[in-house]
Amino acid sequence: MSNDREIEIKKEVERQFDILKRGCDEIINENEFKKKLEKSISTNTPLRVKLGIDPSGTDLHLGHAVPLRKLKQFQDLGHQVYFLIGTFTGRIGDPTGKSETRKMLSAEQVQENIKTYLEQVSLILDLDKINVVYNADWLEKLTLEDVLKLLSQFTVSQMISREDFAKRLSENKPVSLIEFMYPILQGYDSVELKADVELGATEQKFNLLRGRDLQKNAGQEQQICMIMPILEGLDGVEKMSKSLNN
Repeated sequence: MSNDREIEIKKEVERQFDILKRGCDEIINENEFKKKLEKSISTNTPLRVKLGIDPSGTDLHLGHAVPLRKLKQFQDLGHQVYFLIGTFTGRIGDPTGKSETRKMLSAEQVQENIKTYLEQVSLILDLDKINVVYNADWLEKLTLEDVLKLLSQFTVSQMISREDFAKRLSENKPVSLIEFMYPILQGYDSVELKADVELGATEQKFNLLRGRDLQKNAGQEQQICMIMPILEGLDGVEKMSKSLNN
């Protein structure tokens, strides 16, 4: 590779990195991200960028606009965007930040909730340039043996080190075993999609890191975790949330 080409690539890496890091609370980790960008630019291969949203309510809210705008930046820079709708994980419900176990949704409720999602997403993203994927397409096909193999890669102490689980246990509030499954299934989505980057809010950090663990164990290159700030809800206390309706 000529010196001029190398200089050109390095400049483009810095340009894209500067655009993409804006507004992020944390990137795990920045050096790996620059290497991924360099490989992407030099081989003309777009990065695979994942954002997952669970259909726990019918409306997306302003809090979702934060990672969606970041996806738009990736899209504008020519990367491949995967908008993942949690048609399977949405039934379990993400326990992140919750003080009690969520009620499971039926498949019918999930289908009802996602009816207008893409219409709402199209206000920010070009739908012709994104890959819309539904995690029920692969998670429903896992056998019990597959699930046990996933569980075998994590320890109970690792799971209860998670802040919200630890808090509930210290207050003698129940933590259901199904809630331990949620971050593992979210991580498995990253293996399935071979994600280079996953976006998530600050309270999603534990889940995003499980994607890195599972990808490493599957012999894949680990995804970059791009942590975005949380918007406060209208109650001024909790994060903005579909299920809290704030």
